[in-house]
Amino acid sequence: MRFSETEIENLLKKYYQLDAKVKPLTGEYEFNYLLTAADGSKYIFKVASDDNSYDFFDAQVKIVNHLSQSEVADKFFRYIPNQDGQPITIFDDGDRKYYLRLLTFLEGEFWVNIKEHPDSHYTELGIFLGKMDKSLQNFSHPAMHRYYVWDISNAADANRKLNCIKNHERRRIAGYFLLQFETEVQPLISSLRHTYAHHDANDTNILVQGNKIAGLIDFSDMVYTALINNLAVACTYAMLNTGDPLRAATLVVKGYHESFPLTEQELDLLYYLIASRLCVSVTQSAYNASIETNNEHHFISEKPAWDLLYKLIRINPIKAQNSFRQTCGFDGMISNDDHSKLLEERHEHIGRNLSISYTKKIKIMRGALQYLYDDKGNTFIDCVNNPSHVGHCHPVVVKKMQKQIATLNTNSRYLHDNIIDYAKRLTETLPPSLSVCYFTNSGSEANDLAVRMSRHFTKQKDIIVLDHAYHGTSTVAMEMSPYKFDGNGGFGKMPWIHKAMNPDMYRGPYRYGDADAGKKYAADVKKIIDDLKKQGKAPAVFICETLLGVGGQIPLPPNYLSEVYKHVRAVGGVCIADEVQVGFGRVGDKFWGFELQDVVPDIVVMGKPIGNGHPLAAVIVTNEIADAFNNGMEYFNTYGGNPVSMATGLAVLDVIQQEEMQQHAKETGEHLMNGLKKLMDKYPMIGDVRGYGLFIGAEMVRNRETLEPAVAEINIIIEKMKARGFLLSTDGPLHNVLKIKPPMPFNKTNADEMIKNLDEALGELID
Repeated sequence: MRFSETEIENLLKKYYQLDAKVKPLTGEYEFNYLLTAADGSKYIFKVASDDNSYDFFDAQVKIVNHLSQSEVADKFFRYIPNQDGQPITIFDDGDRKYYLRLLTFLEGEFWVNIKEHPDSHYTELGIFLGKMDKSLQNFSHPAMHRYYVWDISNAADANRKLNCIKNHERRRIAGYFLLQFETEVQPLISSLRHTYAHHDANDTNILVQGNKIAGLIDFSDMVYTALINNLAVACTYAMLNTGDPLRAATLVVKGYHESFPLTEQELDLLYYLIASRLCVSVTQSAYNASIETNNEHHFISEKPAWDLLYKLIRINPIKAQNSFRQTCGFDGMISNDDHSKLLEERHEHIGRNLSISYTKKIKIMRGALQYLYDDKGNTFIDCVNNPSHVGHCHPVVVKKMQKQIATLNTNSRYLHDNIIDYAKRLTETLPPSLSVCYFTNSGSEANDLAVRMSRHFTKQKDIIVLDHAYHGTSTVAMEMSPYKFDGNGGFGKMPWIHKAMNPDMYRGPYRYGDADAGKKYAADVKKIIDDLKKQGKAPAVFICETLLGVGGQIPLPPNYLSEVYKHVRAVGGVCIADEVQVGFGRVGDKFWGFELQDVVPDIVVMGKPIGNGHPLAAVIVTNEIADAFNNGMEYFNTYGGNPVSMATGLAVLDVIQQEEMQQHAKETGEHLMNGLKKLMDKYPMIGDVRGYGLFIGAEMVRNRETLEPAVAEINIIIEKMKARGFLLSTDGPLHNVLKIKPPMPFNKTNADEMIKNLDEALGELID
């Protein structure tokens, strides 16, 4: 129960012989009151029920008394004894007991109420905390050995409340940081220095006067924990509402280290501890909202905490570790190494024709959803890595993989639920006729298998592909990839391969505005079929990506596949939809690219996004094709369908569906396309913008009439964008198409930043 002001006044008179005006204050676990005596003296009065431990209040008294003998004694309140000389008064109202405490009042302005903090505030805060923690090295109290939800050492427990965060993006970010806590911090917690810590130097507990720290209040969060956690809490709140949060934290660390030296290990964990403290905060707020609490104290830091988490994920952890180390006089983690030795070793031991992106190479060390971190402290927005479909290190996928690989991984000759569960879930996303699954390790292998099955089913060998197409790196896949066999070092077209016209409505003979373009391009496939007929042949396969990737990020013309499939099936051929690049909701309007064409393929091939970068792919066929393939020769794949891969695939599907990523791709993609089209109006070099969802291409030309490709220019733009923190690439037969296929967590803010920087890069190029 909350006591009325009159009741508090009576308690003060009875136990402390004090007459004072009473003003209620907020509090999370107890009732707080500001008292003003007749002579103007101020006090703080605290009332807690016996839901709390008397021993813990005793610990608060003891720790404050201990600090009253320290170098920073003037920064803390004092307990005023009652008429019996005791710091804690036990009051029994007949129903329950209450613990009453009267405290001296500390003057100063709360940190949170100061809009602009000078550097000295941050440094002084660190100095003060260091001196406080140093003085507590010879303090102990058994009541502080307790489980406490706010103890950063217990941050992993916040996972239990992640589901209370309803916003998908926020839940994903908090989950990512909690995953990093479990991976980077938790294994080391027991080896860190421990102390009896205040553990709550937040912006509503720190008092400031002028350029000095005036005091620290509220010992209700104190706990025996890792020493660095006390600093982590202070850094967390010092970083709130700042333009440069890392700089603010570094200043606090600098001051602390001057007073009480830190170790390199503690400094290297600090970034993740700060993030973990924020995750505890936002999950607690979400949980409190779920139980409809009306205590405003439960939500006081929710918005700034989320704002800081969004900033923190964009700070390269290596940059943070380097900053903390260097400010404390340790060797930094970032060097001026130009990677020449690494490049030499790569050249010596790795195949020479494995290319490396960008003129100035980058060494990527870590990934976080749509962000990548290099060894120099730079953060990049990944705009092109579509295999990491649901995001780099997505916590749900990682944990499902970890759990399964720690339980069992073996081949599919044993019964296991995962392979069945995944096959059922996967085929639920497809038309009913596509009902039988074969699992492989890559899109190349899947395409190879799909062609093998088609040839067996049709008893034909010839394959119709699109010009400039790419279907993988196996021998069969290379044979049906004009991008490879017509390119440098290519072996040329095999007699059984037939290239149909690339249905490009920007450069091809049938262009935008031609309502019959799809039918006209499909006629080229019909011509190939007619030519084969004259030779007494028919195609075994027509295969094409449902949006063309290497072909130039090209959406197919309306009705193209329906016409092509009609021609191919008329002569008994099999129609394969290659969804390796575009499936799993990327196109936004539909889950699969072929659905944009209102067709049902005979075989669907999946790869890349299916396992979020894990080596997993699939071939989905009709019962008729599966039965024909079951001819007595066993199909076995050592790793295809293994329990870990299946758990991974299930997790990816869960994330796509639960986080509504398809709709997100649609909305974000449309937003990005609109931004690119506005740039197209400003820069004639952008000849075309095309795509669906988060599968987008922007073709660069020197002249919109001649369509001369701007190859040199686009390469410069790619490098300029990399220097600005955006990883992009080129595609298309002429290598002049800006390829945009980011991980699905890529958001509208990322899109706006990309457009802004692309605008500036194009402007610099023209100037």
